[in-house]
Amino acid sequence: MAKSTAPILPVPGYLLVQPKKKEKVTASGIVLPESHEEKPQEGEVLAVGADFVTDYGTKKTAPCTVGDTVVYREWGGKEYKVNDVEYLILKFEDIMAIVK
Repeated sequence: MAKSTAPILPVPGYLLVQPKKKEKVTASGIVLPESHEEKPQEGEVLAVGADFVTDYGTKKTAPCTVGDTVVYREWGGKEYKVNDVEYLILKFEDIMAIVK
């Protein structure tokens, strides 16, 4: 069974990610208003669901592990909030890159 550092354990084929907060001040010191804020596309993997088998019999494994920082699709996943902490539940295929 998968390890988790969060109160949510995803089902097979899914990951739990905590999105990273975007800076609200530019490198030159300009403060950006709330309306300019974009959805983050990078976060830390907190839990990984088990591998799963597709309808075609192909086994799909997670592209990352707990603790990895990943880049994911902008409109992928489902936002979920627990005790004022925001999480994102993503499918394995929503992960586009692992940040090293």
